[in-house]
Amino acid sequence: MVKVGLSDRAVADLDKLTNPILARVQGILERLEKWPGVSGAKPLRGALKGCFGIRTGDWRVVIRPIGEVIWIVCIDNRKDVYED
Repeated sequence: MVKVGLSDRAVADLDKLTNPILARVQGILERLEKWPGVSGAKPLRGALKGCFGIRTGDWRVVIRPIGEVIWIVCIDNRKDVYED
């Protein structure tokens, strides 16, 4: 079992989510404790190489596994998440 950590941006992103989306994202965060046996995690390319994306509806959770910690990089709408 791994630990799940939140970046400063991810903490700010969580504060912006509506309750239905927040509940779905919290479910993803719980699933991430079972890394690497998490379904739906896809490796990202380009500027986000080394990260993985997990989708829930129109929202994306971007994670970066580093050793025994899964860092949540950001949580954003799919139209905005890959622009940074």
